[in-house]
Amino acid sequence: MKIKKAVIPAAGFGTRLLPATKSIPKEMVPIVDRPAIQYVIEEAVDAGIEDILIITSGYKKAIEDHFDNFPELENLLEKNNKIEDLQELRNITNLANIHYIRQKETKGLGHAVGCAKTFVGNEPFAVILPDDIIYSPVSCLKQMTDMFDKYQSSIIGVQTVNENEVNKYGIVSGTKIDEKLYKVDGLIEKPPVGKAPSNIAIVGRYIIMPEIFDILENVKPGALGEIQLTDGLLELIKNQEMYAYIFDGKRYDTGNKLGYLEAIVDFAIRREDLGYKFRDYLKTIID
Repeated sequence: MKIKKAVIPAAGFGTRLLPATKSIPKEMVPIVDRPAIQYVIEEAVDAGIEDILIITSGYKKAIEDHFDNFPELENLLEKNNKIEDLQELRNITNLANIHYIRQKETKGLGHAVGCAKTFVGNEPFAVILPDDIIYSPVSCLKQMTDMFDKYQSSIIGVQTVNENEVNKYGIVSGTKIDEKLYKVDGLIEKPPVGKAPSNIAIVGRYIIMPEIFDILENVKPGALGEIQLTDGLLELIKNQEMYAYIFDGKRYDTGNKLGYLEAIVDFAIRREDLGYKFRDYLKTIID
């Protein structure tokens, strides 16, 4: 089996980036000159994903508009001989087969993933959380699909974190296979510092077997009335093997104001057209 479909939950309010996200979907807030969600879609395409389902909500039509054709603008660019800009717009439109469905109620990540059941069918699939932008020469999802090709089991993308930060993440426990791979035997959401089974933290990348959907339909909501994906994965490992893979790459939490600023700076510095000049500018303002 190959991973050909990806699901991107994008229905949240983005409260950590208010007030900007009062009127702009958090996934459309730009990192340099591209919206955050474009980076994760490009990551999926790099991993061989052909069909992508974005779980949206009522006020996020801007996401659909971004990946749609814009004939008037394209005609203007062509008329003004702005060929590079024109080609870039057309490349965005042709990135992948992008589908949309609305999550009618914001009932948690598990509920959002469950909305993809008809789209996914009986195939293993990827889940990408668009707040997490990951920079790596070999994309994070490509690394994970390579692991899936080998093990044909659910794969969770993880990284190690400081012991005093485990309460911010879902944490994995398991048996070490090698320096980058663990066989999962447990998951716990945001454990107290000092009580976590490890410092191996779940980052927003998953490859999941389709049996998760029947499980999510029966997961009981938590205290906030939300259906947690972690609870579904805990049920899944009772009947299937699951692995946690420590991927190579730098992760930016762009749903967090500091993480968002870090992403802008780092991605700008890496750009051939901006990097040198921007680096020189930063030197003038930083002692």
